[in-house]
Amino acid sequence: MKLLLIMPKFFDYPEIIVNELNEMGYEVDFFDDRPSTNAWIKAAIRINKNLIGTYIKKYFESVMKTVRNKKYDVVFLISGQSLSFSESMINEIKLCQKDAKFVLYQWDSQTNFPYIKQVQKYFDKCYSFDRRDIEETPSLKFLPLFYSRKYEEIGKRNNTNFKYDFCFVGTAHPKKYKFIKMMSEQLKSVYPNQFIYFFFPSPIVYFYRKIMNNELRKAKYNEFHYVPLKGKDMNDVYETSRCVLDSAQDGQLGLTIRVLEALGAKKKLITTNEDVINYDFYKPENIYVYEGKIDLENVFFTHEYKEVSKEVYEKYSLRSWLKEILED
Repeated sequence: MKLLLIMPKFFDYPEIIVNELNEMGYEVDFFDDRPSTNAWIKAAIRINKNLIGTYIKKYFESVMKTVRNKKYDVVFLISGQSLSFSESMINEIKLCQKDAKFVLYQWDSQTNFPYIKQVQKYFDKCYSFDRRDIEETPSLKFLPLFYSRKYEEIGKRNNTNFKYDFCFVGTAHPKKYKFIKMMSEQLKSVYPNQFIYFFFPSPIVYFYRKIMNNELRKAKYNEFHYVPLKGKDMNDVYETSRCVLDSAQDGQLGLTIRVLEALGAKKKLITTNEDVINYDFYKPENIYVYEGKIDLENVFFTHEYKEVSKEVYEKYSLRSWLKEILED
């Protein structure tokens, strides 16, 4: 089975997904959904991709040199706000691969990325991680994100020699930045050993956000990192953290991938996303919903981590996620 995967180069997720697909017997060609990870290019796509339309077209043509010479069984687009391909470009892939099954997975909400609605018609199956998207577009199927094998391995080892009381690693969206800072401050008395890694794709995005968003007006340049945390470093942080902090970006109801990775690693989680209580893996001993203040008398702080059932746990693995998408 030959599969064309188009998705953003975000942390090490493409490699993780390609490796799992290979394990399932797929031969995979992977392409980034944008022409470059250069700081200026990434910033231009976020601000207005028409600024680099010629560059995107040239990159797309280089992708099509491969696509035109292959016959794929599946074309799989994992789409987020970095998607640079136009509707006509996606249609060109469709016309070139008439016998392939086209599958779309949305891992950013339609509220934040309305363009994705325009391309759904080119796909045989469309999924979203956000329950609100499903209410708005009933043709979408609801499917939360996943945890990969490396988090499963952390969960199996069940390390209790903690270096950090909590960790947060993620993109510094304005609302996310605001709430992580609030939680960090309020938790200092009980969780003093904190690891926070705010990420921006480039310094340009930082300066743009600082100008455009009130939450970041007082933020300092050196609070942020401009390269992703490497895989091994990320593993070490998770392995040695008691708890994971999480905050959804504004306009998003779907659970971030960090929530599922906390589940995979069997770590406690503090999140601003109140919709988490509607999921079958929710247990108050394991997950605390932050609503502006910390209640240290809550069962989350007074009880140890409580295992979820094997059936529920395995349901959110990357293996199960890919089987749902590709074998349904």
